[in-house]
Amino acid sequence: MSKPVFKARKIPNGFSCVESRWARLGPYYAMFPIDFAFDVISHYSGEGDFVLDPFAGRGSGNFVAATLGRRTLGIEINPVAWLYGATKLSPAPKNDVINRLNDIVTSSTKYKEEQNSANLFFSMCFSGAVLRFLLAARNELKWKTDKTDSTLMAIILHYLHGKRMSSLSNQMPMAKSTSTQYSIKWWKNKSYENPPEIDVLAFLQKRIEWRYGKETIDFSDRGRVVLDDSTKALNDIYINKIDLLFTSPPYYAITNYFSDQWLRLWLLGGAERPIALREEHKNRFNSMEAYENLLDIIFGKCANMLSPKGAVYVRTDYRKFTLETTKKVLKKHFPSHQMSESVNLCRTKSQTEFLNNSKNKVREVDLVLTT
Repeated sequence: MSKPVFKARKIPNGFSCVESRWARLGPYYAMFPIDFAFDVISHYSGEGDFVLDPFAGRGSGNFVAATLGRRTLGIEINPVAWLYGATKLSPAPKNDVINRLNDIVTSSTKYKEEQNSANLFFSMCFSGAVLRFLLAARNELKWKTDKTDSTLMAIILHYLHGKRMSSLSNQMPMAKSTSTQYSIKWWKNKSYENPPEIDVLAFLQKRIEWRYGKETIDFSDRGRVVLDDSTKALNDIYINKIDLLFTSPPYYAITNYFSDQWLRLWLLGGAERPIALREEHKNRFNSMEAYENLLDIIFGKCANMLSPKGAVYVRTDYRKFTLETTKKVLKKHFPSHQMSESVNLCRTKSQTEFLNNSKNKVREVDLVLTT
């Protein structure tokens, strides 16, 4: 069967202006750098090829693949990251999103901030008007099933917390939600007891207008990101063949994306404070056996779909257990491929050392398997 032919865009410096505005939607820990994804996909695949990422995160690889005329599928278990990835590939029309924003702002007047039991944290984090808006969005946006609602929710999540006056919150990290007690103590020490007063409608409408620029992108004919567990989803999704498996699995005992994103998860209907999730594939993988089993299942399923001449590109942790386990599993499932290894000498914060800004230190290792 011949490959579907897509006309790749002529993109100066990687992306057009419109595409670049969507490419970086969604602050998220451990995300692919856009330029890195662009280089890998350009080198190891061609137009019309199929690119799979079973640990899609915020869908950077999938977005780049679609931009370059590839077909692509991402699978992501965290709904925050999934919303970013799905929205970037196919955002709803701008006017629909702005109209829905107006609906939620109007509806917010019927909510009372006292409805939230973690009142001290939320009253210090968000002004009353902002919190009422967030409660309306939390209760009324059908982000799982409605494209307009999911697009609006993704944009709200992007700006939910971060630098004071550049987000909806009091001063907080942008990519990671700090705990309630830590945040309260920090705000008091910095004399930030009162959150900034934000005109939600004006704030978000301005950023929606900027995000869309002069046109709307739509890559739904080339790819999608699904919200699911890859260990199960790969049983149900039919893929004829993969030309490039491009992914970065979670690192052993490094982070917990669900606790790190607890505030954004709260907006999606989750708990009002960080909790330790013990569900399979949602924790820190402190069990070495469980971690190896995860990689074994997913890379085993991907191997059955990979084209005979397909390539595998995996970015992983430099620490011994994660690196050696990943190499072991890849060699098991791709025995006819040759593996090369290169280190990533990051000069900025990396996936493995988000809070460590030391220079010239090996942070990640790239494992490349080709025939």
